[in-house]
Amino acid sequence: MTQTTPTPSASQTSEGAAARFLRATEIDTRLLGMVGALVLIWVGFDLYGEMFKNGGQFLTPRNLWNLSVQTASIGIMATGMVMVIVTRNIDLSVGSILGLCAIVMGEIQVNILPQYLGLGHPLIWIIAVLCGLTVGGLIGALHGFLVAYGRIPSFIVTLGGLLVWRGAAFLVARGETISPIDPTFQLLGGGPYGSVGATGSWIVGLIAVAAILWMLKSGRDRRRKHGFALRPMWAEYVLAALGCGLVIGAVLLVNAYPWPAGIVKAYAATHGITVPEGGLFISHGFAIPVLILIAVGILVTVLATRTRFGRYVFAMGGNPDAAELSGINTRLMTVKIFALMGVLAGLSAVVSSARLNSATNALGTLDELYVIASAVIGGTSLAGGIGTIYGAILGALVMQSLQTGMVLIGFDAAIQQVVVGGVLVLAVYLDILYRRKST
Repeated sequence: MTQTTPTPSASQTSEGAAARFLRATEIDTRLLGMVGALVLIWVGFDLYGEMFKNGGQFLTPRNLWNLSVQTASIGIMATGMVMVIVTRNIDLSVGSILGLCAIVMGEIQVNILPQYLGLGHPLIWIIAVLCGLTVGGLIGALHGFLVAYGRIPSFIVTLGGLLVWRGAAFLVARGETISPIDPTFQLLGGGPYGSVGATGSWIVGLIAVAAILWMLKSGRDRRRKHGFALRPMWAEYVLAALGCGLVIGAVLLVNAYPWPAGIVKAYAATHGITVPEGGLFISHGFAIPVLILIAVGILVTVLATRTRFGRYVFAMGGNPDAAELSGINTRLMTVKIFALMGVLAGLSAVVSSARLNSATNALGTLDELYVIASAVIGGTSLAGGIGTIYGAILGALVMQSLQTGMVLIGFDAAIQQVVVGGVLVLAVYLDILYRRKST
């Protein structure tokens, strides 16, 4: 059967050009709104710097590279928070879980394993990471068990967890900061050595471009196979150009940020490289934490949209009673969802502690606020049943952009908290308006 693009109706022909473009390309309007807000934030902070701070500092390769690294930890947890909120639950303990996992990993690689394996053993960082992820998963599973089988509201369970695990982190480390951590583990936090460089970034970029083109082609083939309406070819080309253009632009951006001169000299001396008179340009490229975030975003998106687990999650959020009557083990699913959230909090602990080259019980304080705000700003409805992983990651970038921008222009911590709180309330209000309009 030959599939053709349907002929526009009279009402569709009367649409404006923008409406026809969005309908043909099927671009999510909420996603478009978030991108627009992000652009306004970036441009606004940069213009403010130009006018009042003797030069814009926001839209520079250095700041945007650092912004991507700072977003990684919150973004990783935000992907799991989407799954939690979609099922009409909440997790207020993710920041405390992060702090405890960081302390556990710090103790393991600084005070425990070197005694048995020797200082600098290559397995130290691997064992530490596995232990951190395990601790996070077990704590999350405990929360899910109390919510599902104990019938305790998730708000109360995780509020208690926020206090319990923060106190546990203090007790484990005796209030001390644990450092320095394993050198290989430290690479997971980014920095000049914790990046893939210019060549590695181009390899990542080309793989991403190939993946975008493959997804567009395979998606069109599936539509044709099942008899669904096809997007116009010009819309396919536009989506391909937008996706590939963003990837190539990101590669050019991260490759435009060079290593600091002091690190370049030390690297050149170690490797016997002669530094030319004008200096040696070595690109950072994509930071490892950003690649971890991208990998997590892809995996959780596949989990949410291409597996039975994901279908069950959204079914539970849409109508919990109907989901249970249809045969879904909602209690076990709740345990799994919170366990996944705990594992992702442990992974964020890896990134955060590696970036600081230390572990402290205060790590992750108030991160739960930013994680929940990221998910909500990204379109996850607190009423359940609606949410996207890419939206949460973009929401994390919005939150981190606000925080970074306010630091650059000199706002103190109190004003930053006021702004973040206001943005969270505004995001929930806009979600309510959106749902009213769509019903």
